[in-house]
Amino acid sequence: MTNPFPRDFLWGVATAGHQVEGNNTNSDTWFLEHLPGTIFAEPSGDAVDHYHRYREDIALIAGLGFTSYRFSLEWARIEPEEGHFSVAALDHYKRVLEACHEHGLTPVVTFHHFTSPLWLLRRGGWEGQETPELFARYCDRAMAHLGGLIGVACTLNEPNLPWLLESFGIGGEAPENRGSVPIWAAAAERLGVDAATIAPFQFCSTEAGFTVKLDAHRAATAAIKARRPDLQVGWTLANSDIQALRGGEEVADKVRRGVNERFLEASRGDDFVGIQTYGRTVYGPDGHAPAPEDVAVNQMGEEIYPQALEATIREAHRIAGIPVIVTENGLATEDDRQRVAYLEAAVDAVANCVADSIDVRGYIAWTAFDNFEWIFGYRPKFGLIAVDRSTQERAPKDSARWLGNLAREHARADAPQPA
Repeated sequence: MTNPFPRDFLWGVATAGHQVEGNNTNSDTWFLEHLPGTIFAEPSGDAVDHYHRYREDIALIAGLGFTSYRFSLEWARIEPEEGHFSVAALDHYKRVLEACHEHGLTPVVTFHHFTSPLWLLRRGGWEGQETPELFARYCDRAMAHLGGLIGVACTLNEPNLPWLLESFGIGGEAPENRGSVPIWAAAAERLGVDAATIAPFQFCSTEAGFTVKLDAHRAATAAIKARRPDLQVGWTLANSDIQALRGGEEVADKVRRGVNERFLEASRGDDFVGIQTYGRTVYGPDGHAPAPEDVAVNQMGEEIYPQALEATIREAHRIAGIPVIVTENGLATEDDRQRVAYLEAAVDAVANCVADSIDVRGYIAWTAFDNFEWIFGYRPKFGLIAVDRSTQERAPKDSARWLGNLAREHARADAPQPA
């Protein structure tokens, strides 16, 4: 069969700063991990020490055959206190970007991947009216220092995720009710603010939060484009393939509208939209329906359903009408044979879309390394590369070699290309 992927298609793996770097102590997430009543299973700690090991990590990723590396800048490192920008932190990320170029990797850079400086949480977080301007200022400073080295820019990672989590019964507390939730009450007490104002990015699902995130994305896009008009800029969305059981159509339609469709509509006019899909989400008349007992599930108990990616790419193409990059897709499992099978099916799903002339420009797997998976801690294993956290030794899995070999094969100069 003719290779449907163009030679400049991005084949990569992704990480997020807080999940791999370690000791991100000025961030709101570090703060929340250590509060009484925390919802985090464990603290991030040293993570996988990517902050110090990025050179060998980037060399390993390139050596496996990948052509791109998606990673995030940490706002909390770059602006640890409001108005104070760390040249040392900016220089660190410059070295990371230079290492990518040295190894032939296109850097896909995310300016905000869930974590914010702690001072922003004190100022109202992602419901604060000044947040869009503050975020755009940080993006401008980062671009002034780093912009010439960035290959693709993502402003915000998964701004819509809190609405999906809310449909599962996770988070979604109205501001006036946050004081009754132990973690938000503890955060407010430590910061000396009203619990109603505690609005971290990952758990903010109010309409005020939607407006602030959208305004921040647009302000950041303008700031990035002001420095480099040619740079491709978009945001990345947590879009599940939302389906309904009999009687659940109304619930599913409401979730689809709030989680997927309105964010895709807001993406119109961007250079691309990042699609991040892990499976399908099914709703019955009473809400979210758990996976049937007879299906294979991942480490979070969710159905393994790689076919979902094709549905969300087609949905993005239909609604946003702009190019798509798959910026995350993967499987939490200890069984790497399951992961290889999942990746094979997911890549086939992307190939189907490309063959139908949908403009998909890359497939970036989540994640490069077994890492810190937010409230779940270190138990879920999404990594294509295993990490022994007692020694920080890296060990590529068969899934890393399979996908890397595929990337290498498709990038060959003599590989058959679509007409």
